Amino acid sequence: MPLRILALGDSYTIGEAVDPAERWPAQLARRLRSAGFDLADPVIIATTGWTTAELAAALDAASPAGPFDLVTLLIGVNDQYRGLPCDESYRARLDALILRAVASAAGDPSRVVVLSIPDWGVTPFANGRDRARIAAEIDAFNEVNRAAAAGAGARWLDVTPVSREAARDPGLLAGDGLHPSAAMYARWVELLLPHARAILAPSVSGS
Repeated sequence: MPLRILALGDSYTIGEAVDPAERWPAQLARRLRSAGFDLADPVIIATTGWTTAELAAALDAASPAGPFDLVTLLIGVNDQYRGLPCDESYRARLDALILRAVASAAGDPSRVVVLSIPDWGVTPFANGRDRARIAAEIDAFNEVNRAAAAGAGARWLDVTPVSREAARDPGLLAGDGLHPSAAMYARWVELLLPHARAILAPSVSGS
């Protein structure tokens, strides 16, 4: 049977402002197929603007049917953007989401990849805002995310440095001046591919 990927998140996963074929889950699927993996189209549960709480509510409603061979989670930027505190309540919401991701991966945390939150403070959308404060807050949320992933035994992928290159390379941003372009998503996929291949290869050999 084809391998299955579940991608959970917000605008960065649904690919706001890019063609659906250029979302990073779609790009990842193409790269894996070209490497010989038999892969179903990724299942994406993500909507622009979602916080951790809103993603949890969406999972309650969607109840994605597992198991999935690879589950990704990229969430938290809207908690930061809305001024929600980076505190124990945020960590608790994130822990719960990671546990749900692990459950969707047949209980295997090594099949879960948590991606870091990009830094939107380097984009034109942040003009007139305190970019240094945004960066510091993003770093704080990412530290919580990294620790939560490690605590659950999941993998952690840091895409934030790539996102910050948009300060010098406008080609990494979509036309809305905020979200990643297809080119930036391609950079993320390059970082994610080694993890995805390592995760999915045992499924192929064991099938």
